[in-house]
Amino acid sequence: MSERRSSESGFPINGVYTEADLPEDLDSRLGSPGEFPYTRGVYPTMYTSRPWTMRQYAGFGTATESNARYHQLLRAGTMGLSVAFDLPTQMGYDSDEPIAHGEVGKVGVAIDSIEDMRLLFADIPLDKVSTSMTINAPGSVLLLLYQLVAEENGVPGTALNGTIQNDILKEYIARGTYIFPPKPSLRLVADTFAYCRKEVPKWNTISISGYHMAEAGATPAQEIAFTLANGVEYVRAALAAGLAVDDFAPRLSFFFVARTTLLEEVAKFRAARRIWARLMRDDFGAKDPKSMMLRFHTQTAGVQLTAQQPEVNLVRVAVQGLGAVLGGTQSLHTNSFDEAIALPTEKAARLALRTQQVLAYETDLTATVDPFAGSYVVEAMTAEIEAAAVELMERVADHGSAVDAIEAGFQKREIEQSAYRIAQEIDSGERVVVGLNRFTVDEEEPYEPLRVDPTIEAAQADRLARLRSERDADEVTRTLADLRAAAEGTDNVLYPMKAALRARATVGEVCGTLREVWGLYRPTDRF
Repeated sequence: MSERRSSESGFPINGVYTEADLPEDLDSRLGSPGEFPYTRGVYPTMYTSRPWTMRQYAGFGTATESNARYHQLLRAGTMGLSVAFDLPTQMGYDSDEPIAHGEVGKVGVAIDSIEDMRLLFADIPLDKVSTSMTINAPGSVLLLLYQLVAEENGVPGTALNGTIQNDILKEYIARGTYIFPPKPSLRLVADTFAYCRKEVPKWNTISISGYHMAEAGATPAQEIAFTLANGVEYVRAALAAGLAVDDFAPRLSFFFVARTTLLEEVAKFRAARRIWARLMRDDFGAKDPKSMMLRFHTQTAGVQLTAQQPEVNLVRVAVQGLGAVLGGTQSLHTNSFDEAIALPTEKAARLALRTQQVLAYETDLTATVDPFAGSYVVEAMTAEIEAAAVELMERVADHGSAVDAIEAGFQKREIEQSAYRIAQEIDSGERVVVGLNRFTVDEEEPYEPLRVDPTIEAAQADRLARLRSERDADEVTRTLADLRAAAEGTDNVLYPMKAALRARATVGEVCGTLREVWGLYRPTDRF
């Protein structure tokens, strides 16, 4: 008899599932598509009326280079843009600051001012595309730059669609690109909620992310538990700032990973919707159905890609994308097969998009809603993951709040233990990774990765020097002083921040002003 396998979340997987494995209250757990508790999807028709939004995460080097890649993706049929920013931009530093040396344009595009944002979206109709920006601590800054460029092109904020990630709590847990301490960071998130409700009402003001925790080693149950616990913290912060739950909750969105363990991933997505719907209705008193809908973007699991035999990643990404679609995602980014080696080439990015297009147009996945509903195995797994995630969320709550648990290191320790277990299983061969610890080849075929021009840093520094010499220095000083006054008080900081950016203050200058008021976060800090 073969050894009984366990799921990624730790519960045993039966060799055979029967009706006896289904939850007794299955009907109430399921509901209908588009109805509470949204287990079967947040919309009644799901993909039968239109497919998910196909995004490709792109951005490298200069804004001009990234703009060319966006135009290539749009011509290839992508429906939404997803912007990757370089590390200095993510940390709120200008490209000519000493701390940015060696990192400019490396893992994303360098954006220092409104001039870079103009180049990034040149000749792209911002009222017709949906743009997602993977930016957290300075998320509000990049959103305002985007809005300013749109306004220059005659597109009002009311016509803009997209998302800023803006999820700072997961940075303290798994990623590390934080700037400010948690308390002012949560204030900045709440200010963004309030600003967008009035000025950019179609914008998703936060994408609460489990993806990065999963990439750090979180199991599916940990991924949704810690993500939803962070979501609860953001809801509480907004309520404390005086916002009504149904005024901001419909614009909350989420961001999850899709692994190769297809059945468990489908169950994970369904469980997450169910938990969130009940939280919003029962704990926060939401009345608007849109406040209870967990809408999410999915990215295929970069951590599962291998540099060995990279073409095999095409198969992995197809399976991962399939899981996301069967799980009911609202938008999807499929990784390129070469991303374990370097930034994706144009051909690799196009192949990743073609993977989604095959799923959408050559299969029957879009013919019916939630095809796994009632499946013995998927319904049993959904209940298992739901129970495990709720138990973990209760352990987070036992610390007082998600922030208190972060300060105690709870989520980080749990994820590190899972990551260590996975690494041991790979090293021992218990966990098979094709091409890495089994089915290897003696020689790898040569591969020519995309290389970033090393002169970008100097070019960005020259652009910044020219910007500073040409702008109205007195206006920049005045608007930054207004931003400082708002940060020191209780006014919404996004309004003076927008004025400073319009005056051509840089990302580094805006974030630097807030650093001076709010301070920097250190992992040993308490508040």
